[in-house]
Amino acid sequence: MPDDINRNIYKIPTEGIKHKIMKILKQNYKLILAVLTFGIILGWIISPSGSKQVTEDGHDHSEEVANQIWTCSMHPQIKKDQPGDCPICGMELIPLVSATATEDETDPNEIQMTESAMKLADVQTVTVERGIPEKSILLQGKIKADERNIAKLTARFGGRIEKLFVNFKGQNVRKGEKLGVIYSPDLVTAQRELIEAARYKDKNPSFYKASRNKLKLWDLTEKQINNVENSGKPVVYFDILSPISGTVTKRNVTMGDYVKEGSPLFEVTNLSRVWVMFDAYETDLPWISINDKIDFSIEAMPSKKFSGKVSYIDPVINPKTRVAQVRVITNNPKQALKPEMFVTGALISQKAASKDELLIPKTSILWTGKRAVVYVKVPNREIPSFIYREITLGPEAGSYYVVADGLSEGETIAANGVFKIDASAQLAGKPSMMNPSGGKISTGHNHGGKTMTDEEMAAMEEQEATNFSDEFQAPEAFREQLGNLVTAYLKLKDAFVATDEKNATTEAKKALDILDEIDMGLLKGDVHIEWMKIQTPIKNNLSGIVQMDGIEMKRSHFSIVSNELTKAVEKFGVKTSSTVYLEFCPMAFDNEGAYWLSDTKEIKNPYFGDKMMTCGEVKKEFK
Repeated sequence: MPDDINRNIYKIPTEGIKHKIMKILKQNYKLILAVLTFGIILGWIISPSGSKQVTEDGHDHSEEVANQIWTCSMHPQIKKDQPGDCPICGMELIPLVSATATEDETDPNEIQMTESAMKLADVQTVTVERGIPEKSILLQGKIKADERNIAKLTARFGGRIEKLFVNFKGQNVRKGEKLGVIYSPDLVTAQRELIEAARYKDKNPSFYKASRNKLKLWDLTEKQINNVENSGKPVVYFDILSPISGTVTKRNVTMGDYVKEGSPLFEVTNLSRVWVMFDAYETDLPWISINDKIDFSIEAMPSKKFSGKVSYIDPVINPKTRVAQVRVITNNPKQALKPEMFVTGALISQKAASKDELLIPKTSILWTGKRAVVYVKVPNREIPSFIYREITLGPEAGSYYVVADGLSEGETIAANGVFKIDASAQLAGKPSMMNPSGGKISTGHNHGGKTMTDEEMAAMEEQEATNFSDEFQAPEAFREQLGNLVTAYLKLKDAFVATDEKNATTEAKKALDILDEIDMGLLKGDVHIEWMKIQTPIKNNLSGIVQMDGIEMKRSHFSIVSNELTKAVEKFGVKTSSTVYLEFCPMAFDNEGAYWLSDTKEIKNPYFGDKMMTCGEVKKEFK
């Protein structure tokens, strides 16, 4: 009984539900059929048949996802098979994505940089365009007297200064005005000869003519000579007259002085017109032409403005100052412009204004001696790509350079972050600034234009170490003197570590003095000759540190001093109070590398200072 009751209880609602479902299906079968059809089509689109995912082109990419390569945006030579941090800079690795270009279209020398890498490296690009080169040149100079308006009076005959009408420099005189009076026994004798010759001029005309010519050579006028001849009496005192109107700028005699023939007496300068002499550097000269306008001001009169046109450009560069002088002539009616006043001028040059030129920013250019290098952005790449290119430059145009050859209008180049692109190229073994032919990564040395591999470099260093170990038989006294030079060198090194240009110049002068004190007579034969070979470049480059301006220029000379002094220490030995260490920085001079000597193992880089103080390693010890 209970089982029957249970079956009846559950049977009634079940049958009712089925009845209702069948009724709904009959009434709405068309709608249900449409929904099922739509679901089947949507499922086919989203997930094709088969358990393996296949792209539209029929290729299986599941393996590509499994074999994903990870790289560093700043160090593209790093490649890992899983995510993580860069072992060089510690940055998070990013997936390496290939460019959209096919393998046939992609140049193997292209340097790819993701958008994130470009942002981190602060890489900015610019389109090469045409424009009119213009340069603003700032010039420094001085006021000078017009050399054509300077008259120097010298004694035409010996005598004594009897009177002076000019008692101080700066006195203004007119042409023909008396400057002084001279008594000359020789002049009196010559006048008497003329008087005697005049009596017998008919019998001896040649003697008479010679007597007159003698007085003419002594600067007497025809009128003065005729007066002497007609009066029959010699003039005892002779007037010194000013040849021009102007200012007495030199007075070399005082009253009562005895002077000889040719002695300087006075200098008179006409200052109504003066020269403004500007100093122009070599790089400025291509932009300066005759008749160019220069606006200038004078420190003594800052509120007043002057201008003039270039009338002369010195054809010779001064070997000491490395400048050529540019002359402007200006009127000076009130003599407000005084010789030796300082002048500041400005010249706006448009030498190429007759035609447009290709212009690129200075920041886009890498210099390698004679070569100029830019990185050109490759068009039609999903991932930004750059390629190395050497170009030929024209003149400098302010913050731009004119491109003579190597680029076309409309091309895009890197204008900022160029060094970082180049570093990526070097590390990837592709053409770069220091390795234009590409190949293996340079370890920082380039010998004879050939970039050496790590193995070749190690073999060379081992060979050099063997060569250096062959110590010359230098006497102890010489090694002590060489030790004094090393001590002076270490102070010079410390100046470069501190990036103190002024102190570097001072210490280089001291090192030069100590170098001159080394007694070469202590060395004999081949040892003497070897020291002479080393001493010359040390002296020349210490002098370069003293004479050249700019801390980087001085550092380049310091690197040669370091190399040569290291040779001397290794060849001859050195006597110092402490151990000397040979240290090396591979990043110096655009990854060429450079050595230096130090009295401590702690790295203090003289080529970078605070920028990269600890870059380097100890290579050798000298005890």
